Amino acid sequence: MSNLYIITGPSGVGKSTVSEEIAKLSNKSVLIEGDDIYHQVVGGYIQAWKEGNHLETFWKVCINIIKIYLYDNFDVVFNYIVTPENLELLKKEFKNYTIKFIVLLADESTLLERDKKRPVDCQMKERCITLLNSFKSNNYNEKNILNTSNLTVNEILEIIANSNTFIL
Repeated sequence: MSNLYIITGPSGVGKSTVSEEIAKLSNKSVLIEGDDIYHQVVGGYIQAWKEGNHLETFWKVCINIIKIYLYDNFDVVFNYIVTPENLELLKKEFKNYTIKFIVLLADESTLLERDKKRPVDCQMKERCITLLNSFKSNNYNEKNILNTSNLTVNEILEIIANSNTFIL
């Protein structure tokens, strides 16, 4: 049976890098970058954190894409900002699959340092800290949180791949 990996966290924790590497660990996998799906909307585009956004439609699209790949026996790695409410929706939709939910976090200085390594037009600056504080206030289950501040990508992958801690 296929697995669903849900990788979330604020900008700068390594979501994209870790997600891509997790997908590479499987013989048959797909990486779904939530940002790519959200940015498919052109006319009427509104940033996700602003009122009037298209998040409701976004989640319908994501769920259907994930369903198709899981049904066709792909391991799915989904990378996006996932709130506890979004997680409940995903758990309900994919209750018959193994779901590993990982909240990647890092300390403020690490986030800002990693953000500086991005192209200037992609840097989030202080928004990284705003998102970090938002994640900290969401009361995620401690077992699903992985602090990446002092870990290499390989160490993060090893923890995720070899631990059942993250299984919902």
